[in-house]
Amino acid sequence: MKIVSACLSGVHCRYDCKAQTRSPIEEMVQNGEAIPVCPEQLGGLSTPRPPAERIGDKVLTNKGVDVTDQYTRGAEEALRIAKLVGATEALLKSKSPMCGCGKIYDGTFTGAQKDGDGVFAELLKKHGIKVTPID
Repeated sequence: MKIVSACLSGVHCRYDCKAQTRSPIEEMVQNGEAIPVCPEQLGGLSTPRPPAERIGDKVLTNKGVDVTDQYTRGAEEALRIAKLVGATEALLKSKSPMCGCGKIYDGTFTGAQKDGDGVFAELLKKHGIKVTPID
């Protein structure tokens, strides 16, 4: 079983109320091979919501509001789901402050990137779940 970013499976849960549907991911969910999760929503954030980026151990919106607690809570709840279904791999939206793996936006809200992982991707790795970024 795999965990996937809900936005990749067609769920309109991104900060801007859009999806980033990827047909192979959508098919995996339809075939019962993957479970979609949106850690931001699981952490209590609304959709739509202000864009946020990770700056060190904090996650801040483009207006400077600290949403670190919601990101942490959402990542923990999504991990709980991953463990419940026995997920061994996660296919997550690249560059996201929650789901990004290897590269994330750098906190300047300019589209620039830096090396690093999102809050959820980092937590999954700590728990031995393989994370694959999906553009």
